[in-house]
Amino acid sequence: MHITVIGAGVVGVTSAYFLARQGHEITLLDACAEPAQGASQANGGQLSYSYVAPLAGPGVLPSVPGWLLRGDAPLRWRPTLDPAQWRWCLQFALACNGSASRASTASLQALAYLSRDVLHALQEQEPLDFAHVRNGKLIAYRDAALLDKARKQVAYQAQLGAEQQVLDAAATLRLEPALAGMGASLAGAVYTPSEEAGDCRLFTEGLYERLRRLGNVQCRLGAAVRGFDRPNGRRIAAVRIDGEAVKTDAVVLAAGTATPALLRQLGGDAPIYPLKGYSLTVPVEPDDRSVPTISVTDYQRRIVYARLGNALRIAAMVDIDGSGDAVPERVALLKRQVRESFPALDLGRARAWAGQRPATPTGVPLVGRSRAAENLWLNAGQGALGFTLACGSAALLTAQMSSLPLPLDARAFLP
Repeated sequence: MHITVIGAGVVGVTSAYFLARQGHEITLLDACAEPAQGASQANGGQLSYSYVAPLAGPGVLPSVPGWLLRGDAPLRWRPTLDPAQWRWCLQFALACNGSASRASTASLQALAYLSRDVLHALQEQEPLDFAHVRNGKLIAYRDAALLDKARKQVAYQAQLGAEQQVLDAAATLRLEPALAGMGASLAGAVYTPSEEAGDCRLFTEGLYERLRRLGNVQCRLGAAVRGFDRPNGRRIAAVRIDGEAVKTDAVVLAAGTATPALLRQLGGDAPIYPLKGYSLTVPVEPDDRSVPTISVTDYQRRIVYARLGNALRIAAMVDIDGSGDAVPERVALLKRQVRESFPALDLGRARAWAGQRPATPTGVPLVGRSRAAENLWLNAGQGALGFTLACGSAALLTAQMSSLPLPLDARAFLP
């Protein structure tokens, strides 16, 4: 079967790779001239398999009014006239309850563990250099009450297979002395020793190079999709790019935030909206002990820190404003908050980045056949967990499209 995969981010490239390895003829299309130019370019770097609770949780809505009034809030909403934004926000609000959050967590946990296993197997076949480390993760809490509340989440995730420990402040500092800059505000942390980190862009670029060497793959980057030919109204016969129609047997939309617009050309829709996030990449010396060696999430400020070789990746914030442009005051805020926790870190050399993360209201991605066309499939909506879930999502999609036994219950992910 000839499959056209649209999107050369981490989700699209992994989808194309695993489908090609299954023997399908693949054409990979992307409007950008290089892979990993969207949300895969400079994300947080954490491969967070055991801590996948969605953004929509029971404690979010009560916090929203305070966040809207604070300039330093981790989540910021700027209403627009776009109906898609309001529709997404309403669906997000409806998902902010305990039962929905638990269901989403269970689905994401299963997909994350599948993704971890698939990535480890892939590394045995394709030795990729992407600053990958298995260094564990600390969720640091500044509030004792919130740390106590986290114990319940830890207990719930233990039922799903997660192995985590709740540490007090002293135990946290013994494990990661670089957190001493948080001072007396540090109440403790949740420690997950099995968590990993890596550079998503390097991973995507490395896998793309292997993909393009396969004999059954054609990569067409710098080729924006202009439309679809569907002569009988049910099946897509070709994907139109500039001056050419690429004939195809099936299409996979893995185009991140561009997925809904492409889907609308076929009369469909998807509850995916761009949530803007920010990151800093700071060069560090290999023996610098003033920065963490373990991946860290500052829970209250929603800031993540991941050591990637000779760099520290720092990512934070959610802006719901429909724009992909960096806002200078948000970058300045992030730098100020980082300095408060890591005063010795030299941010003068930091590279700032802002990117749009394609998120569903529940946090659960859409992986499966679309009803917009008989031969159309989706793999999108991974949000801030794109790197974590990419390999598992690609494996699930490949099994669905190749009529193989499914590696997990796919019902929660169906579009």
